[in-house]
Amino acid sequence: MQRGFKIQGKVTELYDEYHVLIFKYILKMTKDVQLAEDLTHDTFLKLFDYLLDGKEIDYPKTFIYRMARNVTIDYLRKKNPLSKWKDMFWNTSWYSPSVEKIVEIRQDSLELLELISMLRPPSYRDVVILRKVEGFSIRETAEILNWSESKVRVTLSRAMKKLEEKIHKGGVLSEQE
Repeated sequence: MQRGFKIQGKVTELYDEYHVLIFKYILKMTKDVQLAEDLTHDTFLKLFDYLLDGKEIDYPKTFIYRMARNVTIDYLRKKNPLSKWKDMFWNTSWYSPSVEKIVEIRQDSLELLELISMLRPPSYRDVVILRKVEGFSIRETAEILNWSESKVRVTLSRAMKKLEEKIHKGGVLSEQE
């Protein structure tokens, strides 16, 4: 019983520290506020169960991101296996730049995130979101995706090359050149 209270305290502490970040991360994948809230809640319930089983976590932030990614992907697979990746990663409503540039920046950001959402295979999207949007290090990204650091580097390089091609073909930069 004492152990359960200790674990509950640890999960509460981790929730307080990471729930907003996890919510925003899931929101980028789902574009649905209510669903992102539910999946964030599910992520921390899973974390509680994991710790209750007596397992240890060395790097809580990356572990929780990996858990959130897996919970979200599992949900999307169950919901609609054929279009699980459709329309993901493009809600940017939580930033607010200067007034005169907001429309231009927002449009460019939405276009860029839309291009990221169209990257194939899905591993390209994952690595770009984690490294370039969320700002994780290569080591942290490797831990979240359960990959080697070299796989993260190679996949990111390929994904960025493909993204650059998409941008120049008809995306964000084509109108400004």
